[in-house]
Amino acid sequence: MSLNRRKFLEKSAVTGAGVALAGAVAAPSAQAATESVAGGGKKPVKRYSLTVMGTTDLHGHVFNWDYFKNAEYQDGAGNAQGLSRISTLVNAVRKEKGHCNTLLLDAGDTIQGTPLTYYFAKVDPITAKHGPVHPMAQAMNAIGYDAVALGNHEFNYGIETLRKFESQCDFPLLGANALDAKTLKPAFPPYLMKTFRVPGAPAVKVAVLGLTNPGIAIWDKAYVQGKLVFPGLEEQAAKWVPKLRSMGADVVVVSAHSGASGTSSYGDQLPYVENSAALVAQQVPGIDAILVGHAHVEIPELRVTNAKSGRTVVLSEPLAFAERLSVFDFELVFEKGRWQVESVAASVRNSNSVADDPRITRLLKDEHALVVEYVNQVVGTATETLTTVEARYKDAPIIDLITKVQEDVVRAALVGTEYASLPVIAQASPFSRTSEIPAGEVTIRDLSSLYVYDNTLVAKVLTGAQVRAYLEYSANYFVRTAVGAVVDVEKLTNANDRPDYNYDYVSGLRYDIDISQAEGARIRNLTFGGVALDDAQQFVFAVNNYRANGGGAFPHVASAKEVWSESTEIRTRIAEWVTAKGSLDPKEFASVDWRLTREGTPVF
Repeated sequence: MSLNRRKFLEKSAVTGAGVALAGAVAAPSAQAATESVAGGGKKPVKRYSLTVMGTTDLHGHVFNWDYFKNAEYQDGAGNAQGLSRISTLVNAVRKEKGHCNTLLLDAGDTIQGTPLTYYFAKVDPITAKHGPVHPMAQAMNAIGYDAVALGNHEFNYGIETLRKFESQCDFPLLGANALDAKTLKPAFPPYLMKTFRVPGAPAVKVAVLGLTNPGIAIWDKAYVQGKLVFPGLEEQAAKWVPKLRSMGADVVVVSAHSGASGTSSYGDQLPYVENSAALVAQQVPGIDAILVGHAHVEIPELRVTNAKSGRTVVLSEPLAFAERLSVFDFELVFEKGRWQVESVAASVRNSNSVADDPRITRLLKDEHALVVEYVNQVVGTATETLTTVEARYKDAPIIDLITKVQEDVVRAALVGTEYASLPVIAQASPFSRTSEIPAGEVTIRDLSSLYVYDNTLVAKVLTGAQVRAYLEYSANYFVRTAVGAVVDVEKLTNANDRPDYNYDYVSGLRYDIDISQAEGARIRNLTFGGVALDDAQQFVFAVNNYRANGGGAFPHVASAKEVWSESTEIRTRIAEWVTAKGSLDPKEFASVDWRLTREGTPVF
């Protein structure tokens, strides 16, 4: 049954109402068994089988296509991507279980992540008058999603784009902890309630509670501050689950854009846990299963015991980019006048095991072709090949390109201001280990592969002492390696599971990183302008909005004074810079600013 979102929700906060849908009559999964009663007789035992399917962190992947390589997606593990593959898996489950006995959910991060989603947010935006229907809405409508939880990346293009996408979906976007900042009422539907009819027995009512990530308040502060607030998942689950049970829910499923690790990447800036799905399962009674998102980690099945009820909650997180489909199988039995969940089991199905659904391929072939044409536009010429292969442990010219562009943009923006005389330094991270800008013609596709996120640029003021602390924190990315020990580059980085995108270069300075030293004592020979860095010196720091708002929990930057920001993506600024130059020559931007050492001896 389709839901008319335009009638349900205006572009303002809802009052806390959920969404109620009635399911079709379900015959195949209703079972009649018998059990013994006093006197040796038998009475029928009513049973029902329900299947809940889930995806998460689709990030705009409709097809098994790599827009950055202009080819079918491939990786060493043999994975396949895309909603067109998920559609085939979903069709198979519905055929196996009976369509009327299934639910299809998603746990968020839908409309950002590929050139496809960028194109329909920025190049041919869905918000334009008579604008297009978002390809993710088209695909997910066609597949028949029942509900989707909000992800943090849903907010990357602003609330207007999100609301327009919402209006184009035939399913609700759920966010029980996305509240209107003024009224503190849910700004999106908190839940979906769906009824499954069982022949000869009372209907089964299934509630789906949607929860999103509190980090939105940091990562997309520019869009949500003063408009939306995002309290913790545990707090809001504790509020809503009892309500859903009191409304007659026989089954409660949570779709949570929050990982299961219990950790956070934003430090102490918010009093909430970023990856709290397992904590929700442990602390909030009344939940049967949780579809987990956000962490991009495959969890076929995780069983967590609720501390209050003693009942087991089953969690599953399918791999991101539509590479996996989680499948929860519920067995219910009608006892003591109500349906009880007897068992839950979860598993994942692999997109590489099936072909594309031709219905989805046909539906979006034109949008796909538009984006392929767009990303293959030539914008300049490179004098030599630039690559990120060694960028995480050597100062690579290709990362210097990013910092150079950021420095130039900020310097130009600050002309005529009181900050124009301050030196500009910049940060950048080695996002990809495989990005390459080949010698010869350079396309938007080449540059996009270098900067895969839709980050924008912010200018903050830091002191020399704060920059030093920032660099020390960044240097924790490296595994401590004693003098004389063999250096294996595959084991040298990502200490404490820190991802590559949370390691920063900082341009405009010179420094060594002594990996033989303990964390916090690794930055050596730190100079600016050829002399030792003055802790009192002030700098304008050109930084991406994720880092500026606290992403990665780097010290000082989130609280530092902001003197300028913009909404144009850094990726676009790189393309503009290359287009204006006409050529990409490392002589214009490359410099060796840092190196790894051990007691003064270079590692490489």
